[in-house]
Amino acid sequence: MGLRIAEIFGPTIQGEGALIGEPTVFVRAGGCDYRCSWCDSLHAVDSAFRHTWTPMSDAEVWAEVTRLSGGRPITVSLSGGNPAIQDFGPVIEKGRAEGYRFACETQGSVARGWFGRLDTLVLSPKPPSSGETVDWSAFADCVQAGQGARQTVMKIVIFDEADYAWAKDAHARHPDLPLYLQPGNPEVDPDVPVDPQSLSDRLLWLTEYATADGWFAPRILPQLHVLLWGNKRGV
Repeated sequence: MGLRIAEIFGPTIQGEGALIGEPTVFVRAGGCDYRCSWCDSLHAVDSAFRHTWTPMSDAEVWAEVTRLSGGRPITVSLSGGNPAIQDFGPVIEKGRAEGYRFACETQGSVARGWFGRLDTLVLSPKPPSSGETVDWSAFADCVQAGQGARQTVMKIVIFDEADYAWAKDAHARHPDLPLYLQPGNPEVDPDVPVDPQSLSDRLLWLTEYATADGWFAPRILPQLHVLLWGNKRGV
């Protein structure tokens, strides 16, 4: 059957989380088991866009990654959609044999054996503002599956006080996972310009709110890619 790929692009920089700023080639999978209210990658999520996804073999995916990177090993980030609903194991094995590093971001709803072969597993459970409900048992399975990874972290998008309170509970469930918080971007239409001041204000609010609360567990970071390029696809 192969893989359903929405896009492969880069090298560019990782815009958020534990690897922010790192040169990266992105492999964006098509398809997702969530429908978050503020999703900024519907073209890789909604089945209405299925006709734009490209069926690719493992070898074809890898050929495009090596073409874009010029054959120089860098980080490859598997994103989506939810990349965990597909089998990227063979791609990871091929890339690791050639010296590439792999990261994957997923909401933690589907555990995969290949999580343990990653350099960085980013588990990003979705807070109440998303409209989704986290299955914490499935999330724990993902943490378990990622035990062989070099690092597993938790990343949560925060839109409001309810999301913030939820994030504290999520951290209490998995206190051993390094935690990254970032303010959400309410404008996800790629044709609408991003307001940098609004994003800055949201980052300031989140930083001051956590500081006043005395909660120093998370690292609070911007969505750097949104600040630099707005809501454009392929960045």
